[in-house]
Amino acid sequence: MKRYSESMEYLSNLGNSGIIFGLENIESILQSIENPHKKLKFIHVAGTNGKGSVSTMLSFILKKAGYRVGKYTSPHLIRFNERITVDEKDINDVELSYIIDYIRKNIVDRGIKRQFSYFDFTTAVAFEFFYRKKVDIAIIEVGLGGRLDSTNVIFPILSIITNVAFDHQQYLGYNLEAIAKEKSGIIKERIPVVTGAEGDALSVIHDIAEKNSSLLYVLGRDFSYEKNKDQNMTYKGKGNPLKDIYINLLGDHQLKNAALALCATELLIDYGYKITNRAIYDAFLNINWQGRLEILQKNPLIILDGAHNPNAVEAISYFIKTHYNSKRKILIFGVMADKDYKGMLRELVPEMDVIIFTRPDTDRALSPYQIAHISEDCIITEDVKTALLKAKAVAGEDDLILITGSFYTVGEAKKLFHEVF
Repeated sequence: MKRYSESMEYLSNLGNSGIIFGLENIESILQSIENPHKKLKFIHVAGTNGKGSVSTMLSFILKKAGYRVGKYTSPHLIRFNERITVDEKDINDVELSYIIDYIRKNIVDRGIKRQFSYFDFTTAVAFEFFYRKKVDIAIIEVGLGGRLDSTNVIFPILSIITNVAFDHQQYLGYNLEAIAKEKSGIIKERIPVVTGAEGDALSVIHDIAEKNSSLLYVLGRDFSYEKNKDQNMTYKGKGNPLKDIYINLLGDHQLKNAALALCATELLIDYGYKITNRAIYDAFLNINWQGRLEILQKNPLIILDGAHNPNAVEAISYFIKTHYNSKRKILIFGVMADKDYKGMLRELVPEMDVIIFTRPDTDRALSPYQIAHISEDCIITEDVKTALLKAKAVAGEDDLILITGSFYTVGEAKKLFHEVF
């Protein structure tokens, strides 16, 4: 559709302006369309890892409970539309194009001259869409940090900070306390906060919550979980324990994410939302979230994960070691230039039998030749399709192929998968 293509081109051109911190630019856009965000209820989700998973868990729970739920996450894997959903259905091309045109026209008509970013604009698109769809609640994932992130114009009924680890240090700070301070910028006065953070980062979050008179619920102190077996846990919170919850997402880290979502659910019930245990169990049984330890094929076993920092890679590496240690393992790895690729590969390389470095199709990608020194015996490819072909050529039916390093790499691999395998 020509109109959709033109809209995507407009967004792409906005991306050339890079990251622009501050709320003034998005506030000017939102004022031009009569501030749709001021007419909605929100849950705001920040953190280094797990934001998208926790957001999706809450979306499924609230949907199963009968509510109309908006969700805004980033990045997308294959199509931009994935970022903006209502009841887990992507915004369609016509609606997306229409809202982009509507906002563009209002910016011009109001004579707004500010330079705003891709994320400023797309956040405004999400808010306008959720307002038009009359959602009961919208779950908003922070793009970067929290304090100066475009999403921080909202005043939520609940805030969540999943964890604090090293990522985006050039923007957020070079120690965990500084990063925690940026993420804690989403904490609003007298609005409860749920967190899985630990140590010094937790101390920062605690202090900021206290200054805002915001009740803080900490994993391991105010609520907890216990693993029963793979993808199965017991949750202990304010009420009776919820036993034998099956989580339809792979990895022990998803049990922690589920505990955060369940604490948030208890607070939503206190707020007045009617959510039954049946809705909770059904939601976790049926949840799906692509690009997170996603299995594309079984022979050979092909797993995708968008891990893009050492903390996230540690979680997937643990999963591979504990579930597929006997398999011969092939790694396809493509990463952005601003990421701690050494820290990521320090965890992955010792576990792999064949290593393929590649480059996703974006200017932000790191050249695979700059990574080659990490492994004495690696394969270098210039693009993801070639990497997939190389992996296919060397993989036996009983082997494992892990594709990771970036959502860009994973998205391309998923899009190209059926061309190659």
